[in-house]
Amino acid sequence: MTGDPIGDAAVLNALFANSPQGLFVFDAEQRVIRYNPAGRGMRGLSEEDVLGRGVDDFAPGFEAGALQRLIDEVLATGEALRGRLVRGKSPSDPHQALAVEVSLFPLHDLGDGRPGLVGVVEDVTERQAAADRLAVLSHVHAAVGSTLDLRTTGDELVRALVPAFADAATVDLLDDGAVAAERPAGPPPTEVPLRRVSFAPPTAEVSRREGDSRPLPFPTPYTQVLNDLRARLVRVSSDDPWLSTDPAAFEPLITAGVHSMIVAPLMARDTLLGLLTLYRHRTDPFDDADLDVARQAAFTASVHLDNAHSYRREHTVATALQRRLQPGAIPRLSAVETAHVYLPESAGGDWFDVVPLSGTRVALVVGDVTGHGIEAAATMGQLRLALRTLALRDLETDELLTHLDEVAAQLSDASGRPGPNPPVATCAVTVYNPVSRHCTMVRAGHPAPVVVDPDGVPRAVDVPQGPPLGTGGGHVFTPAVLELAPGTLLALHTNGLTGGDGARGDAARRRLEHILASTTRPLQDMCDTAVYHLAPSRRDDAVLLLARTRALSPEHVADWTLPADTSVVGTARRLVDRQLASWGLDEAAYTTGLVVSELVTNAIRYGDGPVRLRLIRDRGRLLTEVTDANSTSPHLRRARENDEGGRGLFIVMRLSTHWGVRHSRHDKTIWSEQRLDAGPAQGAEDLMDAFDAADAADTLAAADTPDATGS
Repeated sequence: MTGDPIGDAAVLNALFANSPQGLFVFDAEQRVIRYNPAGRGMRGLSEEDVLGRGVDDFAPGFEAGALQRLIDEVLATGEALRGRLVRGKSPSDPHQALAVEVSLFPLHDLGDGRPGLVGVVEDVTERQAAADRLAVLSHVHAAVGSTLDLRTTGDELVRALVPAFADAATVDLLDDGAVAAERPAGPPPTEVPLRRVSFAPPTAEVSRREGDSRPLPFPTPYTQVLNDLRARLVRVSSDDPWLSTDPAAFEPLITAGVHSMIVAPLMARDTLLGLLTLYRHRTDPFDDADLDVARQAAFTASVHLDNAHSYRREHTVATALQRRLQPGAIPRLSAVETAHVYLPESAGGDWFDVVPLSGTRVALVVGDVTGHGIEAAATMGQLRLALRTLALRDLETDELLTHLDEVAAQLSDASGRPGPNPPVATCAVTVYNPVSRHCTMVRAGHPAPVVVDPDGVPRAVDVPQGPPLGTGGGHVFTPAVLELAPGTLLALHTNGLTGGDGARGDAARRRLEHILASTTRPLQDMCDTAVYHLAPSRRDDAVLLLARTRALSPEHVADWTLPADTSVVGTARRLVDRQLASWGLDEAAYTTGLVVSELVTNAIRYGDGPVRLRLIRDRGRLLTEVTDANSTSPHLRRARENDEGGRGLFIVMRLSTHWGVRHSRHDKTIWSEQRLDAGPAQGAEDLMDAFDAADAADTLAAADTPDATGS
């Protein structure tokens, strides 16, 4: 000060009379001995309400003890305190929120030798409100959009706004199904149903709970926002006419004492996604600045909700495509009993297949395409179709994977990705023969199958690991061959079921072996149990294919080895006739005899070494196989009128439901399958269609003689 007592007093009087800041002088007992009544929050309070009282007496609206603790701190330390933010209610208006910065300075002598305190209180309500709004928006930006899930995104939004900005909040989205077509831009009909996705706080009394879907009452602020897509700030009064449009729906709002609300559209790309509604009943009513905050929060959340909606739509389309590309009803087979569980959680490229092969064999396949979404599902469909096509050509398992690797490499090249070809997929193929009980396993970057003997003991099988499919380079895949007892369990799976490689995957495989130890349990029960115990991640697809092996009864198989001499063709037909008679299949003898004549004749003429003839009776069909040591495959062609041969395989084709050639490393087998439910005349009728009437009789007559070649 100036040192002039009179001047000093004049300055102090002017400050205490006119300063917009709150000035307070406290004595040693922390009671107010002087203050300026012009400070905000003090107007309207009499001197009797303030002088001689402690701060908590005339400012009870602040956090209990907050101001008193600051005063105690300064008196205890003797050091000044500056700019501490304190929130509360105005002493002169309990309904008015107040944010103040408090500075306290110790007075060592108030004139009587006793210490005191000077307090300076600055009203920063508006500045702090702006800072709070920015903090809310910053929190919304940071907290919303951590996932691509609609519900999670809605939950993140309401949690970011309650209680920091609103006392309650709800998110309602247009309920147009999981995969709607692109919504038209502009306002939707006001009667469109909206589904409650999120609300906060969890204890809030609301008329619509999570998942509730229905149109909003009309006319209300909600439907007005739907109509023009403009956010609205609404002052709520119990006599507002729109509250009577649906009293039951708005009863929680009235009961809670909501005095203001904001309804903001959730918009993305000029298209409405839903509504964000904010309510206040404890704090000050919303104002225009709050409306702007709500708009910005809604805009931020809309971007993430739109991304989540797009992801959900693509995920659902990819999942539908993936399911559609999986095998349908798996046929009943003599070779194995099967069951499977398929969890397309992430819409990736996991797949499985059960492919019936010639000779009652079966191929069990499980694969996993790299990536997720529609592209991965489409690639999976291409690979599955290619694998099934290659398998039906009766290729050896290692040759099959080599060709499939070439297909995958071409798919990778077609993707246009720069650099070396990345892996396209992994795959494991197991082929089981119920006649020989031999099982051949081969894999390309995929987990090996789990094998459990009929007594429940896991069987260690070393299946050499080949490289993943699609990397190129003409890789060689080495198969493992083993003999299985009837009742053996085979489990083919993807990494999604066991959690991948390493210690976790090994532990999961041991748990799977333990589950499969009860080998006589129903296979589908074991599939479910495996899912329960292994708890596969919902971030990855999972496939488990179980197969229980069977052995074909020797009574259903007839096998002969014949010398490579044309004179044995008649012998072969007689052997077949007797065998079919013992099976009670005399009606099939004529057609089967023609097939056997053609196949045996071809094997003798063009093959090497002795000829092996085998008949297999299996589930309403008859299989005929002729094997010789020549690897050359016959080719189907149509004979011309002046040709003496060329009709043999054409006859076989017309008399067979299916036919083909199967190669092994040392020989080849031509096989034919006939349906036993086709009727006795079906073969002759097909044969008559195969040739001109003029030479059909000659062909049949020649084929029926003991030494005829029939080719």
